[in-house]
Amino acid sequence: MIVSSPSLERFKASVTEKVFFGNEPTTELIAILLVYFVQGILGLARLAVSFFLKDDLGLSPAEVSALVGVAALPWMVKPLFGFVSDGLPIFGYRRRPYLILSGFLGAFSWLAMATVVQTPWMATAAIALSSLSVAFSDVIVDSLVVERARAESQGDAGSLQSLCWGASAVGGIITAYFSGSLLEHFSTRTVFAITAIFPLIVSLVAWLIAEDPLAAKPNWSVVTKQLGQLKQAVSQKSIWLPTAFLFIWQMMPTSESAFFFFTTNELGFEPEFLGRVRLVTSLAALGGTWLFQRFLRTVPFRTIFGWSTVISAVLGLTTLLLVTHTNRSLGIDDRWFSLGDSLILTVMGQIAFMPVLVLAARLCPPGVEATLFALLMSIVNLAGLVSYESGALLTQWLGVTETNFDNLALLVVITNLSTLLPLPLLSWLPAATDTPPDHEGAGSLHPLPAIEPDPSASKHLGQPFLPDLVDELMHAPAPVKEPIE
Repeated sequence: MIVSSPSLERFKASVTEKVFFGNEPTTELIAILLVYFVQGILGLARLAVSFFLKDDLGLSPAEVSALVGVAALPWMVKPLFGFVSDGLPIFGYRRRPYLILSGFLGAFSWLAMATVVQTPWMATAAIALSSLSVAFSDVIVDSLVVERARAESQGDAGSLQSLCWGASAVGGIITAYFSGSLLEHFSTRTVFAITAIFPLIVSLVAWLIAEDPLAAKPNWSVVTKQLGQLKQAVSQKSIWLPTAFLFIWQMMPTSESAFFFFTTNELGFEPEFLGRVRLVTSLAALGGTWLFQRFLRTVPFRTIFGWSTVISAVLGLTTLLLVTHTNRSLGIDDRWFSLGDSLILTVMGQIAFMPVLVLAARLCPPGVEATLFALLMSIVNLAGLVSYESGALLTQWLGVTETNFDNLALLVVITNLSTLLPLPLLSWLPAATDTPPDHEGAGSLHPLPAIEPDPSASKHLGQPFLPDLVDELMHAPAPVKEPIE
């Protein structure tokens, strides 16, 4: 049966509208989507990294927390990558070569994890290189998307960013379960070797991205001007005061590493089950995002931060039932309790963290939207580093090890209650009456990715850089007006 030309055209139009949100599915668009898809699918090695650090290298919970924090450093200097890409073109090109190099760097780092990494320091370096690869490629591909999003009509604003986020989310959800099930059949190093294949896709598809070589040398005066605008922006009290609140709110210690050791060493959770938990929480995070967008996005910042922090702290304490085995006395199996508790904490954690991204976008004045947004996200990531390092010190101080969980309940209580400490500083956030309106173009942000929660604490960390001990890969939403430069 031969499909008529009009029917084929209607089918193509339907696919373009429903699947690609009205964007023409060119080879360049497919290449960009594959880069985001790879960023999501790299979650395949998250659990493998966690078990590798715990079992193969024999690290303690405090050591893992400290190592993971150090490996996050590339995500704290993302704005620098934008300046490097714009100011130091390779053979006249600003985007494509860096995307190719990022792919090779990612493949190299995972191949190193699969073969030569034998010590904690080598593992830290390899994971940091992998983080650098993803962070740099994220900056480059976000710039490409923002440049192309400028051509969107007002009615289609944000559709391209939504499509790119969807590609990353699909990759993350696909690997959520398989990240655990693969470990039931293969070693951690085999999983690393499989993961090393995917960054090469980024290097390959980079050749499909259209880019004209620069006819003239980079104009550093533009960068200098933008740095001046950036300095002027961050010196405003209306910007640095809310930023300081976000930093303090996110820097509170986390017990995540210790809780991972507890679930595997004490409760005996297998990788396959942990993969199942990741799948459930990934989907639940989408639900949390929808709830925020549907019902809570117009709630004033002080209200949403205050109530979400209090509710998250209270819900986070339910983890004590699992730590103290009280759930068994109630007739609830450890696995079922963990699934239900993680699902609820995921939804609440997502709702608690979404205002961070919304507030960061609102704080950005015209002219430096993308650069300032990237800077604010870097500050939030720096707070995450402080959170993990302080959590490592607290875990060490309480004597929580890979076999001793006597003080884990106290650690969970401290990390949850510490999230309430920033509440007296809520006045640093914009009030409902002085919240600035969306700047033209700055409010058109693509939907936010699914982020997994820390099931051992109520504070929701949006860290994009680490294995399953931390959250799902997150992209900073890019304003459609200015590229990251």
